[in-house]
Amino acid sequence: MAKLKILEFPDARLRTKATPVEVVDDALRAFIGELFETMYDAPGIGLAATQVDVHKRLLVADVSVDKDEPHVLINPEILEKDGVTVTDEGCLSVPGYYEEVERAEHIKVHFLDRDGAEVELDAHGLLAVCIQHEMDHLDGKLFVDYLSEAKRQRIRKKLEKERRQQGAVVA
Repeated sequence: MAKLKILEFPDARLRTKATPVEVVDDALRAFIGELFETMYDAPGIGLAATQVDVHKRLLVADVSVDKDEPHVLINPEILEKDGVTVTDEGCLSVPGYYEEVERAEHIKVHFLDRDGAEVELDAHGLLAVCIQHEMDHLDGKLFVDYLSEAKRQRIRKKLEKERRQQGAVVA
């Protein structure tokens, strides 16, 4: 399997709203494997297809310490949410930056699994936060959108400067 290139903020493609997955087949399952490989290698706990420039409603997550509880959510929809938690969030598309974000502590989500079966999952804590974060990606939203305009612009400028410096070193 091949590791995929993760798009980084402020890449405009991260703002693309993903479309529903129409068919769950072997090609999609192979792509899911590549998403997991990319996420684990990064390392991260969640990755949305949008982050690798595939604009389909699909995400993978694994918040376990041993990386042995993989979740695949195809066409996820939140049915219920309650409670409030504030966590220090980071993102593979905004490398090196962490900020506090408020989200629901519990969600009930409906989705298709990697075999196309319908599933409902009650998620709490970190898994609930992770799923909400990745679902935001499917709607073209990033965790920096929860921050003040000044913080968002500061992060954008720093990331752009880092990319320019890396380009100069490689050239």
